[in-house]
Amino acid sequence: MGGVEERGFLRGSDHTGQECAAGSSTHPACLAAVPRGAFAAPPAMPHFTVVPVEDKHRTEYDSVEGLSWVDYREPAATPAPGDSYDTVSSDGHGNHKENSPFLNSSEAGKGGDYYDRNLALFEEELDIRPKVSSLLGKLVNYTNLTQGVKEHEEAESTDGSKKKVSKSPSMGTLMGVYLPCMQNIFGVILFLRLTWMVGMAGVLQSFLIVLLCCCCTMLTTISMSAIATNGVVPAGGSYFMISRSLGPEFGGAVGLCFYLGTTFAGAMYILGAIEILLTYIVPQAAIFHPSGAHDASSAMLNNMRVYGTVFLILMAVVVFVGVKYVNKFASLFLACVVISILSIYAGAIKSIFDPPAFPICMLGNRTLSRDQFDICAKTIVKDNITVASKLWELFCHSTNLTTENCDEYFLMNNVSEITGIPGAASGILKDNLWSNYLEKGEILEKAHHPSVDVAGQKSNLHLYVLSDIATSFMVLVGIFFPSVTGIMAGSNRSGDLKDAQKSIPVGTILAIVTTSLVYFSCVLLFGACIEGVVLRDKYGDAVNRNLVVGTLSWPSPWVIVIGSFFSTCGAGLQSLTGAPRLLQAIAKDNIIPFLWVFGHGKANGEPTWALLLTALIAELGILIASLDMVAPILSMFFLMCYLFVNLACAVQTLLRTPNWRPRFKYYHWAEKEWGDGIRGLSLSAARYALLRLEEGPPHTKNWRPQLLVLLKLDEDLHVKYPRLLTFASQLKAGKGLTIIGSVIQGNFLETYGEAQAAEQTIKNMMDIEKVKGFCQVVVANKVREGIAHLIQSCGLGGMKHNTVVLGWPYGWRQSEDPRSWKTFIGTVRCTTAAHLALLVPKNVSFYPSNHERYNEGNIDVWWIVHDGGMLMLLPFLLKQHKVWRKCKMRIFTVAQMDDNSIQMKKDLATFLYQLRIEAEVEVVEMHNSDISAYTYERTLMMEQRSQMLRQMRLTKTEREREAQLVKDRHSVARLESLYSDEEDETEPLPENIQMTWTKEKCDAEKRNRGSAVGSFRDLISIKPEWENLNQSNVRRMHTAVKLNEVIVNRSHDARLVLLNMPGPPKNTDGDENYMEFLEVLTEGLERVLLVRGGGREVITIYS
Repeated sequence: MGGVEERGFLRGSDHTGQECAAGSSTHPACLAAVPRGAFAAPPAMPHFTVVPVEDKHRTEYDSVEGLSWVDYREPAATPAPGDSYDTVSSDGHGNHKENSPFLNSSEAGKGGDYYDRNLALFEEELDIRPKVSSLLGKLVNYTNLTQGVKEHEEAESTDGSKKKVSKSPSMGTLMGVYLPCMQNIFGVILFLRLTWMVGMAGVLQSFLIVLLCCCCTMLTTISMSAIATNGVVPAGGSYFMISRSLGPEFGGAVGLCFYLGTTFAGAMYILGAIEILLTYIVPQAAIFHPSGAHDASSAMLNNMRVYGTVFLILMAVVVFVGVKYVNKFASLFLACVVISILSIYAGAIKSIFDPPAFPICMLGNRTLSRDQFDICAKTIVKDNITVASKLWELFCHSTNLTTENCDEYFLMNNVSEITGIPGAASGILKDNLWSNYLEKGEILEKAHHPSVDVAGQKSNLHLYVLSDIATSFMVLVGIFFPSVTGIMAGSNRSGDLKDAQKSIPVGTILAIVTTSLVYFSCVLLFGACIEGVVLRDKYGDAVNRNLVVGTLSWPSPWVIVIGSFFSTCGAGLQSLTGAPRLLQAIAKDNIIPFLWVFGHGKANGEPTWALLLTALIAELGILIASLDMVAPILSMFFLMCYLFVNLACAVQTLLRTPNWRPRFKYYHWAEKEWGDGIRGLSLSAARYALLRLEEGPPHTKNWRPQLLVLLKLDEDLHVKYPRLLTFASQLKAGKGLTIIGSVIQGNFLETYGEAQAAEQTIKNMMDIEKVKGFCQVVVANKVREGIAHLIQSCGLGGMKHNTVVLGWPYGWRQSEDPRSWKTFIGTVRCTTAAHLALLVPKNVSFYPSNHERYNEGNIDVWWIVHDGGMLMLLPFLLKQHKVWRKCKMRIFTVAQMDDNSIQMKKDLATFLYQLRIEAEVEVVEMHNSDISAYTYERTLMMEQRSQMLRQMRLTKTEREREAQLVKDRHSVARLESLYSDEEDETEPLPENIQMTWTKEKCDAEKRNRGSAVGSFRDLISIKPEWENLNQSNVRRMHTAVKLNEVIVNRSHDARLVLLNMPGPPKNTDGDENYMEFLEVLTEGLERVLLVRGGGREVITIYS
């Protein structure tokens, strides 16, 4: 644990400067402040070879879940039998795994490519933390395989011997999203039921119904757009999108709702096609005929069942034989829809000056069914003789003009004709504004039409146009809602889209806006052009069994009749194509075990068993045989599906998970501070939640830094560096877990009271800095042990920290006591061993308070090696806080001599686009320049200073004991209690100690100097020559110096610099040198955050 010296920069504090000026040029801090040009050029650097040694105990990065199979190889590359590539696979139980994109040990041993001179500081870990250039080349070159119909088409049309070269997704917004959504939204309801809805509900309530339904789908589309742009949308479409956002429990339920909705949609479209066929195209094709006057309805239902079953079987066979036929005719079906709609508009315009002739026969104010007679009159003149008309015969049951058997209502009321299509200029709109809901069996009547209200004979009811079902506002909403579904068509084609994150929101929203405008305009046109009783006539009985919307169309009613028939057939085929694949995806996820059999299919992946089940379920809808009964069932399934889409968006927004970074910013869930969550949950709920967390590590998309902040207290038990708490509060914004830990040195029994006081002090400071979390103070004999205990034991069950925030040990150079930096390095090693991420804010006193605002400036990320994506995630999280919100993010990465920097920049930009992170991208080229004199001198000073401080810490007794050990064992095997550090235990030294002076020289120097340390200049006299320097240290110093030059040059004015933190050396004897390397690396930067990943991916391009 460390703190902050207010002015403790690498270049020296004030008192150091005074000592240097006074002539103490050999002071350790003065040695670090020598200017770079003060030394002569170095001699030729000797050749050396770095041999990578595989660490058998190295940490493998955890695998993370993915959503589709991803291939990071070059397109033409063929893997060797032993090579491992990055893939996303499934274990067959719905657990999709994405292998780590890090370099494996086989790649690490390929040679010097990964051990660049410019990256020597990171070389010990390059086997598990790859260079950015290596990573980008793999991550960007992925292929997205569609789990839709595309691969089935290719499998059918390709021989086993000839494989098609897979094309990259190339569909744009128009062809890939807009037109498919239009085709799926427009459907049977528009042509068969919209006029009837306007007649029953009136224009105003019809507007409300359309507005209600369209708003529902628009809000769902906005939520869906946010989810779809929150990462790479995997092939598989809506189901994958929803299930991966909400988890398997909700995902399975939503998937089934979506599947059943799509299946019943197929049944509804088939019923619509049969209704058009038997009512308007070939009525004589009916198999069942009414046996009596009131048997027409049941005969029609039976005809629908028979023909519907036949149609369903034919369509299932077409889908089974090959989906390519369905796709080839998709554009034809869409053309039918567009032509039909255009004919409606053309007819409405024509009706202004030339209304079509469709007279309606009225008896009093009652509408007569025109298909049973031809002349609308009680009597006709035939050969100058008045005779009974067909209408008289029907009502009076005689061919003469006798009235004894006549219907009373027929006798009392006159027969008249009115215009069925008065036209847009007729003013009929005012009569159609208001609703006119009917009960089942009611006669359609025209209001304000002259009539005598007397009872007629029930046996003659079949001569009138009757209402076949009871209607109300909610009934009409349920029937109309399927005509606005189909918004998922674009996301279902996500694998075929060139840029799904852009195309899905734009195309879907445009399709909804377009279809909504068409619906609103149609409601208005129908109300303005068509007589009310005709609008309420569902099957067109009053207009000679013509399709009502067809009577308005131009040039002929047949345009809409034929167009709507083919479009409904096409929509049915599309539903029967999509639903089995959806069921197959659910079955392969193994969320619902008994569905596993439906995951199998033909050799090309065609879901045969799923198609069979889909046909059986659709047959249930066919047996209902009524479009008006099936539509509300459809509405319920889709409404549940849309509910969960909105719920997914709401949950992600309210929880503010770090992976929730949608490119589409206009989703409707308002961002609101909800605090720590719902308070007052019962103990059982908390226990249940903790047990659920215990089931496994979080998915990468749910990963957020759960912090353990290690604080240092001063002698008065006050927080020494409160800005660490400020930084934690800005990083967390009240979300997730934050634990503030501290260690008090001593005996627990004696210092328990101090621990309680310290805990209260920390809690007070947490309140001041608005840190929402827990506090834990540990008493330990040694600080290092206490920190290790905190790292191991903080948290409860699955509610544990995954990131440690550690202060920098300021003033470590000036202090002769090594405890601070030894504790710091020990903590770094502990976090690495525990697979935890590590954040080290350097110069934390200069970090902004919660009351400051940065209105401009940059957060600079220097991405040297990839260690899980922490460097990308942290700036995004900081920018959620008001202090950093207006800062821009810049990402720098380093290109070596053999890297294509232009391609790297493109790849990095693509990678960031997929991550939904907005940042400027720069690639800095670092050439393999010669190691400078400055580097040699900094290395020389570092080693000399290390020797001096080591010598200064030796006491007389310890030096004698060391000499005795050397004499007895003829080797330096162990140095016991070398330092005046009561908490350091004996530490083994490796056999090969990299020392820059010989043992004989050291022993001679110690004998000569006796118990006194002597002057620094005497010790300097034994300094080694440059060629005797440890070459590993020279290369590491070269990396630190070169990187520091580049970073300071580009980021000297940045608000914050984030930088990969090199790992400590495996050889513990180089610990003090490691501290010097970190100082050199961050020299001249005001605010630095050193970041070290915890051994797993924390950010993903997937949603």
